[in-house]
Amino acid sequence: MKCFISYLTINIALLSFVFGQSPTAQQPANSTSEQEVRQMIEKYRTAILQRDIATLEKIWADDYVFVNAAGDVLTKTERLANIKSGATTLDSINEKENVTVRVYQNSAVATSRVTLKGQYSGQPISGEYRSTLVWLKGPGG
Repeated sequence: MKCFISYLTINIALLSFVFGQSPTAQQPANSTSEQEVRQMIEKYRTAILQRDIATLEKIWADDYVFVNAAGDVLTKTERLANIKSGATTLDSINEKENVTVRVYQNSAVATSRVTLKGQYSGQPISGEYRSTLVWLKGPGG
């Protein structure tokens, strides 16, 4: 029990540190970094809709993790395999509200609500979902 309390305390401290970070000088809405993130989101959505594996391989980091609506956790390799095989296909991705982008030094968090139609891992999906994307700017930009 003592070990669990220590573990819980450390996690709470780390989470408060992460969520306590303020965006870099609250950049204006049309900042270059925010625009770059918005462009990458559009590139990502287009690649998913078109099943553009080469683009997705470049966008997704090697340690990419995807959590679907059922709570299944997929790695980059698993997700790419699903797309290649046709088990994951999206017919449409429509924003239900504006994407909110928060820029933090070399990273950004984008949240939105989208309506999806298609299938994930061979299972049909259709409905409204929350989306959270975490972007990290690497050495190559």
